[in-house]
Amino acid sequence: MSIPHPTPSHPSLPHCFILLILPPTLPPYPSHGYHQSGPPHGYLGQHLWNLRCFGLGAVSLPAGSRASIQTALRGGSRWGGHVPAHPPPWLPAGTVSLLLLIYLVFTSFWPISALYLAWVIFDWDTPEKGGRRLPCLRQWPVWRHFRDYFPVKLVKTHDLSPSHNYIIGSHPHGILCVGAFCNFVTGSTGFGEMFPGIRPSLTTLAGNFRLPVFREYLMSGGDCTGGGGGRPGVTTLILKNRKGFVRMALQHGAYLVPSFSFGENDLFRQVVFEEGSWMRSIQQRFQKMMGFAPCVFYGRGLTSVRSRGFLPYARPITTVVGEPVTVPKIEDPSCETVDMYHEMYVRSLLKLFNENKTKYGLSETDELHIL
Repeated sequence: MSIPHPTPSHPSLPHCFILLILPPTLPPYPSHGYHQSGPPHGYLGQHLWNLRCFGLGAVSLPAGSRASIQTALRGGSRWGGHVPAHPPPWLPAGTVSLLLLIYLVFTSFWPISALYLAWVIFDWDTPEKGGRRLPCLRQWPVWRHFRDYFPVKLVKTHDLSPSHNYIIGSHPHGILCVGAFCNFVTGSTGFGEMFPGIRPSLTTLAGNFRLPVFREYLMSGGDCTGGGGGRPGVTTLILKNRKGFVRMALQHGAYLVPSFSFGENDLFRQVVFEEGSWMRSIQQRFQKMMGFAPCVFYGRGLTSVRSRGFLPYARPITTVVGEPVTVPKIEDPSCETVDMYHEMYVRSLLKLFNENKTKYGLSETDELHIL
């Protein structure tokens, strides 16, 4: 099979899209730090777009995300990216803002709600067109404290040339995506210094931008609209039949880069319900309707590490960015070509995991399974 040589792209500002695996299936095994399902983020069915056709089929993203990514990969825009999941302390801000604006409607301050509603209608498509990145937000001192709490570390294994666009697969998703958020959204771990000339962009659901005020915060961080399972000693990623992200990379000549956040799954403990229980039944029904199953998880309490609460445990997280897989630009790649580059990506991911697992908290016997 003849494969064209890669044609380097030279956009005005290279983009690096970080796609996270959102596991869609229920956990088959109980495990500490289990990474099968994420927490319920208020995903709305009408905003979900199953990535079986997009690429990371284990991920659900809104249709607008695909258009946004495609636009940037063509080099025609200068916007930055998507956030997969902000830490829960930020999530209530959107709900509180929404309730406050509703309350103001019934007071003498109703013009505030009316004006903001008009602004949201006028600004509705901005998240899908690039958002409004505020570089100063990435440098907030609070992110250094956030980094040091766990702590979070970014490790570079290979250079990323500014003459190319990249799609980084971030594994595993975990509960909060702390590694991806801290490394690719904030500047606290030195991404800009390690990869000069590259602007990272992360993916999120369009529904996050429907929450008033919170949407402004997301976009100020450069956000726009955009699996796994396991048991002790085994990390399982649902990736074998998820190939749309490879097809998109081929269509735009974007290099594929694997990354793995060691320790991401140790921040929370998930409650796994027995088969046949009523809670398990609710999860399964929800999964059939929405494509993912909500999970019950807990972390440490506010006053004591021995108590239960919703603060993540302080566990080291090391995100290792691997070697880019060179991808040619083919507008209409064949299935055989997609399969070949998908296999190359999986091999690169397995190599990254095996070469670094003993360095960052895992044992030599720990395995990464691709399903």
